[in-house]
Amino acid sequence: MSLRRLLLWLSPFFLMLLLVVASITSALAAVPNDKATPAYAEEQTILQSEQGQPEPGLGDAASGRQHMDRHYIKPPGLMPEQNVILQRGGNTWRTWRNGPLATIAGTLLLLVPLAILALYRVFGPQRIEGGETGRDIQRFTRLDRWTHWATAITFLAMAATGLVILFGKQLLLPWMGHDAFSWLAIISKYAHNILGPLFILCSLAMFFTFVRRNRFERADWQWVKAGGGLVSHAHVPAPYFNFGEKMWFWLGVTLLGGLMALTGLMLNFPYFAGNTPGPGFTRYLLQWANMLHLLGAAAYIAFAMGHIYLGTLGSPGAYRGMRHGAVDEAWVRTHHELWWRQIIARDRGATTGRR
Repeated sequence: MSLRRLLLWLSPFFLMLLLVVASITSALAAVPNDKATPAYAEEQTILQSEQGQPEPGLGDAASGRQHMDRHYIKPPGLMPEQNVILQRGGNTWRTWRNGPLATIAGTLLLLVPLAILALYRVFGPQRIEGGETGRDIQRFTRLDRWTHWATAITFLAMAATGLVILFGKQLLLPWMGHDAFSWLAIISKYAHNILGPLFILCSLAMFFTFVRRNRFERADWQWVKAGGGLVSHAHVPAPYFNFGEKMWFWLGVTLLGGLMALTGLMLNFPYFAGNTPGPGFTRYLLQWANMLHLLGAAAYIAFAMGHIYLGTLGSPGAYRGMRHGAVDEAWVRTHHELWWRQIIARDRGATTGRR
C-alpha cells in the first residue's frame, strides 16, 4: 500500500483524535466546584454562599449531598426533598453531556462513515473469487434471520430516537420550529423508552442463537494477521464466522449491548427500589449511567456501521444470506473456506455412506 493511500486511510482517525482532545478540555470547567460554570441564578447564589467549602467532585459518590439535596430520588408524593431545586452534580453532568461527550459522539458518528467511504473508494469491496457458481449453500435458518432482523430493526429505531434526544435541539429545532420538534421529541422519547426492553429481549435471543458459532479458534489468528484481507484482498481461510464477525458479536452485541441494557434499564426505571428508603438509584448513579449510555451508544452505532457495510457493499453476496438464507458456493469458498471444506467433507461422507 502506498504512503498516500495510507495517509488517506488514517486521516479521519487523526482528525477525530484532535477533536476529542480539544473537546475534553472544556469539561474541566465543571469540576472541581470552585471552577464550575454556573448555568442559573440559583446556582450562582449557591456558589457564592458556599464559597470555600470543600465538596467531592464528580468522581465521588457523595457529590452534591451538601447542596439542599439528600441525593436520592423518590416517587412523586414521597419525596422528602421536594424543595430541592438544584443538585451540583446535575450541572457537572449537563456540562459533560452537552459539551465533550456530545462532541465525541458526534465526531465518531461523522468520521466512521467517512472512513468506510474512503475504504470503499480506495480499496473497493471484497470480490468473489472465480465468479458465482449458481449452487446455493444454506447459511442461516429462518429462526436465525428472524432473530437477526428483529434485533436489527429495534436497534435502528433505538439509534434514530436516541440521536434525536441527544442532538435534536441543536440540529433539528432551528429549522423544524418548536411545535414540530416538540412532537418529534416526545415521540422519540416514548418510543425509546418502550422499545428499549424489547431491544434487550431481542439482543438476548441474538446472543443465545449465535453464541455457539462465535467461539474463537486458532484459525482466527491468520485472519487477524492478514487484516481480514480488507485492504490487500488476500484470500484468508475462515470458519463459519470470521474473526471480525466474532468481534462484532462479542464487543458489539454482547459487551456494548450489555452496557446499553444495564444503563438503559437504570434510566428507564429509576424508582425500582419502590417506596421504601434504602439503597436505590441515586442522582449520582443515574448521571453516570446516562454518560456511559451516551458513549456506549455512539460506539455501538459506529460499530454497527462497519457491520452493515461488510454485510452489504463491502462483501457482495453477504446480504443475500441474511435476506434469503442461502449464499452462492463461490462466496462461501472465498470468505469462509474452512466452513466450505467442512461442508464438502460432510457431503462426501454422506455420499459414501449411501453406497
